[in-house]
Amino acid sequence: MFEKNLNVGYLLDFYGELLPERKRAVLDMYYNEDYSLAEIADEIGISRQGVRNIIKKTESELFFYEEKLGLAKKLMTVEKYSASLCRYAEEHELPEHIKNEILQLAEAVKQ
Repeated sequence: MFEKNLNVGYLLDFYGELLPERKRAVLDMYYNEDYSLAEIADEIGISRQGVRNIIKKTESELFFYEEKLGLAKKLMTVEKYSASLCRYAEEHELPEHIKNEILQLAEAVKQ
């Protein structure tokens, strides 16, 4: 048995549209819907080993995309700094228009 790498679900959100439908569906069932290998195998009509192979190869693809593009890491960094700015704005006296700008920025990052 192998352990689930929960970062894969996050990467699937970023790069899932780059994957073929079948690979995306298998990863979605495994990571987001928490299907077992046997349940996925029954659903798509292949062996458990076949499902495991699809998962491992597709995980590698997602890690490759992240290594080359770095979008997930960049968004996490932006979210971190956005949260820091919001805390700063709440804790300090700032002009109202600056507070509003910070809050609008934070809201845009969440979307």
